[in-house]
Amino acid sequence: MKVFKFGGASVTDANGVKNLASVLKKVGYSQTLVIVSAMGKTTNALEVVINNYFDNKSELQSALQDVKKYHNAILLDLFENENHMAFKKVSNLFDELSRFLTSNKSPDYNFVYDQIIGYGELVSTAIISAYLNDIGLKNQWLDVRDYIKTDNYYRRSNVNWKDTQNLISTKFNAKVLNITQGFLGSDTNNFTTTLGREGSDYTAAIFAYCLNAESVTIWKDVPGVLNADPRYFENAQLLHNISYREAIELAFYGASVMHPKTLQPLQRKEIPLYVKSFLKPENPGTKVGKGTPLEPNIPCFIVKKNQVLISLSSLDFSYIVEENISEIFKLLSAYKMKVDVIQNSAISFSVCVDNIYNNLEQLLQHLKAKFNVTCHENVALYTIRNYNNHSIEQLEEGKTILIKQLTQGTVQIVTV
Repeated sequence: MKVFKFGGASVTDANGVKNLASVLKKVGYSQTLVIVSAMGKTTNALEVVINNYFDNKSELQSALQDVKKYHNAILLDLFENENHMAFKKVSNLFDELSRFLTSNKSPDYNFVYDQIIGYGELVSTAIISAYLNDIGLKNQWLDVRDYIKTDNYYRRSNVNWKDTQNLISTKFNAKVLNITQGFLGSDTNNFTTTLGREGSDYTAAIFAYCLNAESVTIWKDVPGVLNADPRYFENAQLLHNISYREAIELAFYGASVMHPKTLQPLQRKEIPLYVKSFLKPENPGTKVGKGTPLEPNIPCFIVKKNQVLISLSSLDFSYIVEENISEIFKLLSAYKMKVDVIQNSAISFSVCVDNIYNNLEQLLQHLKAKFNVTCHENVALYTIRNYNNHSIEQLEEGKTILIKQLTQGTVQIVTV
């Protein structure tokens, strides 16, 4: 059993869908599960729908129509006959979405987000499954929500491994080509949940773990895992081999090529992960595996933009002690802040956080009751793994440094 994951960039238009089919023909597709993300920038477009639903009802239908038109154009490019069942299936999915928008009574943004956002994946896989069947690549379309069960921590749900394993073991037919969605699951009430942005990689790992798969391959628009994001760094180099441990470190610090949770289930069963180019599927790409030394052995750069640096000190200049730190972390957890850097001294404590849930103002008000608070928004967090002096100097050039923290093997720098 092999598990393939294709991201949105691989199926941004009809040619992308055709190329996906070409990749399957070149590398083989027997006993394969194909997991696909939403097409192109659909997730971003559906976020506009969600925001209009809450804040700008007059633009809601226009935003939804943009999403429909985008997918309809792809359908028209792939299928000559507008009576093809793919048009009907996609239309039914959008009708479902419209019914939710009219009937929903919940004011919970995170719940509503998850019920709407997943239609990107449902529509993309419906189109791709129909196209593959049309050209002779017979496959079975699966609704991933029938297989991956989670809690109801909407927008970043936690997998119920026992129920998920049981469902995949009893319902999944490993003998055929299967097509399903990344990113999604469902809770005990069968409401849609999501695994966090870029969670499709994690979906691949969940299925691979439960199926004892031979391997997982993530197909990207880059040749493999690079030592830096080419959008922000010049002369990025391909990493041919990475150990699970190093890859988990890179993912934890924010390397965009992999979801942070993806590698843990693979490592537990020693299932190798390959990251390859869907433009050149014959190239070896990057292998992530057990005990594989980093090759080549060079610094790896990661950047996370739009972070928030919060610095606290006690109102009476007393020490920041364990009791204070415990209270701070309870608040960070309560307001769903993802902590990326921590630095403390006798009378101060700083954290760099990711304000995913837009709870910053409430958190700051709570903190100001007990601490002096300084907040820097829109800072950048740079991390270098396997650093040397030259790599640090290169990164710091021309930047204002707010925090710099070095540990063995890792340096983190917060800048404005």
